[in-house]
Amino acid sequence: MNSLIDLGVKAKAASKALITASPEIKNQALKSIAAALTEHSDEIIKANTLDLDAARKNGMSKSLLDRLSLSETRIKGMADGVLALCELSDPVGIILDETVRPNGIKIKKISVPMGVIGIIYEARPNVTSDAAAIAIKAGSAVILRGGKEAINSNMKTAEIMRNAINEVGLPKDLIQLVTDTSRQSATDLMTLNGYLDVLIPRGGAGLIKAAVENSTVPVIETGTGNCHAFVDESANIDMASEIIFNGKVQRPSVCNALESLLVHKTIAEKALPIICEKLKSAGVEIKGCKKTCEILPYAIPADEEDFAKEFLGYTISVKIVDDVYAAVEHIDKYSTHHSEVIITENKNNADYFVLAIDSAAVYVNASTRFTDGGEFGLGAEIGISTQKLHARGPMGLREITSYKYIIDGYGQIR
Repeated sequence: MNSLIDLGVKAKAASKALITASPEIKNQALKSIAAALTEHSDEIIKANTLDLDAARKNGMSKSLLDRLSLSETRIKGMADGVLALCELSDPVGIILDETVRPNGIKIKKISVPMGVIGIIYEARPNVTSDAAAIAIKAGSAVILRGGKEAINSNMKTAEIMRNAINEVGLPKDLIQLVTDTSRQSATDLMTLNGYLDVLIPRGGAGLIKAAVENSTVPVIETGTGNCHAFVDESANIDMASEIIFNGKVQRPSVCNALESLLVHKTIAEKALPIICEKLKSAGVEIKGCKKTCEILPYAIPADEEDFAKEFLGYTISVKIVDDVYAAVEHIDKYSTHHSEVIITENKNNADYFVLAIDSAAVYVNASTRFTDGGEFGLGAEIGISTQKLHARGPMGLREITSYKYIIDGYGQIR
């Protein structure tokens, strides 16, 4: 705990440098980070190789290995994500509201930095650059605590970024990495009151549950993604097949990947073979309800747990439902309130689905893979919030700022 307090002290002191930092200085820091990530990509890949070797020895699944893996292309994507933030407006100092009271007092509500943001995440080394960059642009220091599987990748990336921001005159300690990957270090970070202003957990259900239950620091809950697609009776089946394939197969280990497929009963016999044969060709295992198994001989019977599960791999649950109302009822029961899609040509059903589904992102005829800060035009995101207080959906720059009131008077007393 003492080492974490030391990180907290340093981060809090360093955060003061960003309170008065101009947008230009922050953008210079981001450009320096992007250039350094690209320049030192071979060093990051070398460190990542150590993580991948250890993960393979420990039997990590194919989908999680993909999540952990870095390449020149992916590092370039990390750098591009950092650079994209430079094109966005500075989120600090925005006048959110302004009024003059009858007594002449002028009240302004303006956006301000959080201060110090803590982030606990798992085997996603790209989060290290995303989180640090978005925190700096939003005027905050960051304490990062990644998973043990990516420790070498994270240490090298953090080192490169710390040096990069120092080159433009900002303190290295704006970016802190917890190198102790024990469970205790995560628990200690959750109770780092007085140093952390907010904690954001990014990972599986177990991590998020632990943060929500154990943290004494305010938490923004990012959600697991049991994302659903409902193929309505009026759906274009070929379009549905493409959307579902993209949602499930493009990157199955991420939170906006599809995990559950619902199909209207009147088109199930026609639609399911087309959709699921395409999935099966990519190695996706089909776990279906009784009717699904009757239509698809290769489907495995699904149980209650399968419909509630975030597989994060090449498995999908499938259920045949009576109508859009039954689909909404099923989603309401099993959803993690992340992202859901209806594929339909019926506007009334689409309108009902959009209104009735209680999730952060609701789609009509488009892949759930778009639930992403970059795709929403927010730049790199710090997570997908599935809660309703403070932030919901992709958390971009504005979502990780706070606000304060500035009151101007000329001697008024109450």
